[in-house]
Amino acid sequence: MRKLLLLSLLFCGNIFSQTQLPNSISKTEKIYGLSKFWKEANSNFVYINKIDKQKWESDYISLIGEVQDTKNDYEYYRLLQKFCASLKDGHTNVWMPKSLRDQIYNGEFDNYKISLKNIDEKAIVTQINLSKKQEIPIGTEILEVNEISVKEYINQYVKPYISTSSKHILENRSISELLRAPKGTVFNLKIRKPNGELTTLKLTSKKVLEKEVFPSINKRQLLDFKWINTETVYVSLNSFSDPKIDSIFIDKLPEIKKAKKLVIDLRYNGGGNSNIGLQILKYLTYDNELEKLKSSSRLHIPTFKAWGLIYKLEAKDTLQGTKENIKLLSQAYLTTKDSYFYNFPYSVKENEIDKSERIVIPTVLLIGNNTASAAEDFLVSADNQKHMTKIGEPTYGSTGQPMLFDLPGGATGRICTKKDTYPDGREFVGYGIQPDILVKKTYQDYINDKDPVLEKAIKYLNKE
Repeated sequence: MRKLLLLSLLFCGNIFSQTQLPNSISKTEKIYGLSKFWKEANSNFVYINKIDKQKWESDYISLIGEVQDTKNDYEYYRLLQKFCASLKDGHTNVWMPKSLRDQIYNGEFDNYKISLKNIDEKAIVTQINLSKKQEIPIGTEILEVNEISVKEYINQYVKPYISTSSKHILENRSISELLRAPKGTVFNLKIRKPNGELTTLKLTSKKVLEKEVFPSINKRQLLDFKWINTETVYVSLNSFSDPKIDSIFIDKLPEIKKAKKLVIDLRYNGGGNSNIGLQILKYLTYDNELEKLKSSSRLHIPTFKAWGLIYKLEAKDTLQGTKENIKLLSQAYLTTKDSYFYNFPYSVKENEIDKSERIVIPTVLLIGNNTASAAEDFLVSADNQKHMTKIGEPTYGSTGQPMLFDLPGGATGRICTKKDTYPDGREFVGYGIQPDILVKKTYQDYINDKDPVLEKAIKYLNKE
């Protein structure tokens, strides 16, 4: 198995030999870095009770030897990323040092800059550098990579390295990151153009200097604002990482108050600070209290684990005895299963905004696969607002409190330490928050550069 895994790395990697990748981490440091990640996950990963613990331990033992045989830092970190990905969590990652990330490109090859998206489970070109838009039209499909099908290539060399909680995000990222590789990597691609023409390309990963792309990128501000028609205002909240968005939103309130209908776009919001988003939500509801996430974290008391293991406790052992004894036995049993949790005190968010300043009108929330973390927290708090309707696709399905720590060579690891749910206990991590009205961007929408989600929102509001 160990030899097979290294051959797997080298299959993608026989093409890496064309570029000089750093080899600065000693064998001792490699073992230490692997062990540190393993230790932190065992101690702090909030979903450790959901994984196959036997396989997790077996993989760790196998990797102790495999990491020592890696030929450079890149191969080492890839093994750590694969180990991390087995935890299946979007807030649990291994990030390579910036100096190494700067040598890795995604879809950049000499004179080509290719962006891919998952459309109907196919790797479709949705953006290309301007000078190549005739040669590789939007809608071109990648059929093969290095003489094997895209699906097989993804299953072997892409998916196993992606850390995510949700199946739909895994599918999306495995295609958008299909052509990610170090500088000098050679890809032999078989493609099919929208007119059905088949052709091949041999491309070498390299930084592309051409800046212009087709279709052009609409540069998004922290908050984008526009009138869609005389009655409807569009507000795109593109990040909750900068508190300035709250003051920008407040500055726009006089304009928004003139509207009879409102579109809030969260499709480009990858998160940030939940309190920033809640401050905006306060203006969009008459409620004096806003619901927040229900949160918990693992609580590890070593003596409980010792009792559970010594007495070989089973679930049935927690059902008899005095009330106090049952409680202690339950705590001991759950600790051995990594399922003993501390529930954070639940509280609502007080809404101190004067009601005269609030805007409660028919509102559509546009959501998508890139709506993540604190933006999902915003949606949880807005869940009971009857004047709001969610349109689009399921959200990213990942939130929580990550814990950061250093790894050898300047890399960073992070472990999700907190489980978040709806106040009533409903889970969305691993699934995404679901839209009330599902609308997906189709192949033809990309060809014609259309936004069917926004179009549906406008039609819905006009009907309402």
